[in-house]
Amino acid sequence: TSLGEVNSFSPSMPISPSSMINQYKFEDEPELKDLFITVDDPESHITAIETFITYRVVTKTSRGEFDSSEYEVRRRYQDFLWLKSKLEEAHPTLIIPPLPEKFIMKGMVERFNDEFIETRRKALHKFLNRIADHPTLTFNEDFKIFLTAQAWELSSHKKQGPGLLSRMGQTVRAVASSVRGGVKNRPEMFTEMNDYMETFSQKINVLDKIAHRIYKEEREYFNEMKEYGPIHTLWSASEEDIADSLKGVASCIDKCCKATEKRMAGLSENLLPILHEYVLYSEILTGVLKRRDQIQGELDSKIDALANKKTEKDLFSEEIGKLEDKVECANNALKADWDRWKQNMQYDMRSTFTNVAENNLHYYEE
Repeated sequence: TSLGEVNSFSPSMPISPSSMINQYKFEDEPELKDLFITVDDPESHITAIETFITYRVVTKTSRGEFDSSEYEVRRRYQDFLWLKSKLEEAHPTLIIPPLPEKFIMKGMVERFNDEFIETRRKALHKFLNRIADHPTLTFNEDFKIFLTAQAWELSSHKKQGPGLLSRMGQTVRAVASSVRGGVKNRPEMFTEMNDYMETFSQKINVLDKIAHRIYKEEREYFNEMKEYGPIHTLWSASEEDIADSLKGVASCIDKCCKATEKRMAGLSENLLPILHEYVLYSEILTGVLKRRDQIQGELDSKIDALANKKTEKDLFSEEIGKLEDKVECANNALKADWDRWKQNMQYDMRSTFTNVAENNLHYYEE
């Protein structure tokens, strides 16, 4: 599917952008959702060593594997980072949703101001709900522990991570795989995915920059206009003959100010976060494709080694069999997730841009 197809609406479709959005439904959308998660109530904590924010995570579920139907825990940003790393470790070729970076807004001086905290809260809420809606990640044991364990239990569970030697082994394998260079026997499908992601990454980054520039220009325009209205009101006090006209212009500017402020809110709440999320997704997908290539590279090197060695053939054959299974699992996981991600992405892009278009229509009408 080309990126251009996102804009190809059929002429027979309804005119209203919001009704356009309703035309698209996920084919695999579950009939009954059984896991609901809310992230809210940010709270500041100040200790002798650090200052940090925790968020309340409320889970409601009807799943049998949970001991209760409702849980309430508090989590800090580092806990979310831990969950993401555990999911990547357990499912190296699944597309794990992105987390907001340590500092979301560029040039933000105050890390704990209300706008920053609210932007992060929304992103963390979306992160958990994307996992909850994922057919595989939703049943991950670490995800369940994250949602249900009290702070001390989670802390104890974190300490039971892989040992140092195991971690070193993974690092050495990853470095060895990356040094080997390109993969010889990469299936055509994954080469196409790589090409698609290069184009997608380039386009989404351009869109992100343009959206930020539009928002910045809009804010500058709004700030100037805000000063312009009161000037006409003051002017009307010293010009009796045209006082009513000047007051009329001041009132008009005030209405334009309110409409512009509403449009800016639409951009900052709907457009900017979605574009930024997919900028992060493009980085995640590039990493997932590299990990798939590493698994393939490991198999290729073992096959080469088998061809060059006459001894230990049985041992090599067994290892190759295991690696072939691993590559097949990795490929199947990524194929299924790729289709699902693409469908989500196209839905998000459509609804975001039609929402922006609708906001613009309201703005010009006002």
